[in-house]
Amino acid sequence: MSIHRIEEAYDVVVVGGGLSGICAAISAARHGACTAIVQNRSMFGGNASSEIRMHIVGASSHAAKKDLAETGILMEILLENKRRNPYACFPVFDSVMWEKVRFQKNLTSYLNTNMDDVEMENGSVKTVICHQNSTETEIRLSAKIFVDATGHGTLGVMAGAKSRMGSEGKAEFNEADAPDMANTDTMGNTIMFSAVDRGEKVHFVKPDWAYTFTEEDLKYREHSNSVGSHADGGKLVKFEEGSGRLPHFSNVDNGYWWIELGGTANDIIKESEDIRDELLKCVYGVWDHLKNQGDHGVDNLDLDWVGMVPGTRESRRLEGKYMLTENDVRANRVFPDAVAYGGWQMDQHIPGGIMEFDKLPSRILNFDGCYTIPYRCFVNKTIPNLMMAGRDISTSKMAFGSTRVMGTCAIGGQAVGTAAALAIAHGCTPEGVENYMDELQQTLLKDDCFIPGFTNHDPADLCRKATVTATSCKAGLEPTQVISGVARRVGEAENCWESEDLTNAALTLTLEKTAKVREIRLTFDPNLNKELMPSMTRNVRDRQVKGLPHELVKNYTVEALSGGKTVWSKDVDNNSQRLNVHEIPDGVDCDAIRITVRETYGYPAARIFEVRAY
Repeated sequence: MSIHRIEEAYDVVVVGGGLSGICAAISAARHGACTAIVQNRSMFGGNASSEIRMHIVGASSHAAKKDLAETGILMEILLENKRRNPYACFPVFDSVMWEKVRFQKNLTSYLNTNMDDVEMENGSVKTVICHQNSTETEIRLSAKIFVDATGHGTLGVMAGAKSRMGSEGKAEFNEADAPDMANTDTMGNTIMFSAVDRGEKVHFVKPDWAYTFTEEDLKYREHSNSVGSHADGGKLVKFEEGSGRLPHFSNVDNGYWWIELGGTANDIIKESEDIRDELLKCVYGVWDHLKNQGDHGVDNLDLDWVGMVPGTRESRRLEGKYMLTENDVRANRVFPDAVAYGGWQMDQHIPGGIMEFDKLPSRILNFDGCYTIPYRCFVNKTIPNLMMAGRDISTSKMAFGSTRVMGTCAIGGQAVGTAAALAIAHGCTPEGVENYMDELQQTLLKDDCFIPGFTNHDPADLCRKATVTATSCKAGLEPTQVISGVARRVGEAENCWESEDLTNAALTLTLEKTAKVREIRLTFDPNLNKELMPSMTRNVRDRQVKGLPHELVKNYTVEALSGGKTVWSKDVDNNSQRLNVHEIPDGVDCDAIRITVRETYGYPAARIFEVRAY
């Protein structure tokens, strides 16, 4: 029994504080919805937090697929972390994610808060009943729209939504790589570890309870102190079962994704405590093998962190208005109601995990390009005010192998939060937002969310019909590129202005006619082919710049002009973001906008992808 009780009402309640949940909550709040987020841990971030320490991958497949990095709120968080946390310390990253939530207007956060029950009314979720451990408080939260970002689909299942676990049979969706018969196997959970070089030989004493692994046991699991690779020379490596090559990085100093268990459990959620205990036996058993059985090049390495919270790959998926399938993924399908995208390979981890000694730990099903995810995958099939964000969205098991990764989950979360706020604004259900799909898609593009196959045609954007000139430009990177409607390189289309140098790098947009401008939005280049996320993996860190990307604009001046004279201006120093939004509260009458780039973080020219004005 709780000592204290409170009741609160919101427009939107998000349950789950991983990346999909925080992006959903922030986007809903930014678009005017009174929002709450419930997180049962003491920190935000889920698998990306310091409790688990998994790096954030997505459609770019560790930069092997060009120009597909996720932007939007996720990019905003990652760039802020690069500014403040150049050595990528995970506990510091925790604080960056917490800050983004805690200080967001219209957003209330409930950390250390577990959802215990759900109250329904006329088939819709009315209230979630929660308990905050730290304050011994029962918290009853009602809302018009609820978002299940729990990963497990817990809110949906409590509310009576249909869910799936395991693989569909080949015949259900005619998926070429699905098993012949349906099964309940899942990908397993993993506990990560990290090690540090002490500069001298370090002995390791194996706990009595840890397992013992032989070289024969680990013959299909790369585990010597050498650099593995997911991408060679920027080209996607084709990993196939039996090839002897592993589909992820493997470095002794950062733990192994293949220390994995739970895929054959009768209920991977119900058995999670037992799985955690078994994983600890495996982690310390693998470390004993490295240190005490043969020369693995780790004499000076010492364990300095072992996780106690397993990272979960797979559990339930909730059924939505549409179920994404392998066929959609392989066809690079662009849906009319697309709101997000993915590109990570469809991976199939073996259900037995580390204990299946005679098999490679994962089979990778590669495909070229990327696919879109339709809005209907985020809208629950049977509960009208329930949406999903993260790995519990509506997909087949085959498509899930690609959609489950955190970068893809995060941009899907932002789409869900934006849609939820739009539903509140229009007084409709999440399904009703389908009547406002163009508005939703254009809002996402405006907020720097890439949707393959869609371009800016926002009639309120004053720059769309502007005449664009520059003091200089490189061939193929002309100034008109900033109003191409796409804010990144796509194929051969650069969609970016680049000056010849920085001696006089100015871009001017002359408006079709004089107008009152209240907002100017600038999209810079943080190099979408360089990873930004914190990572324990040495070769992921080594490929990153320490600090902010060299291409990113650092110092610039933005001006509003009338008759050639400056009527409003702002100098920006030490910019750290890709998307810069400048509000002019009272507005200003002007006929042109000028941006002068004074300095980057090391690149010898100015690069701007998009300029908008409202």
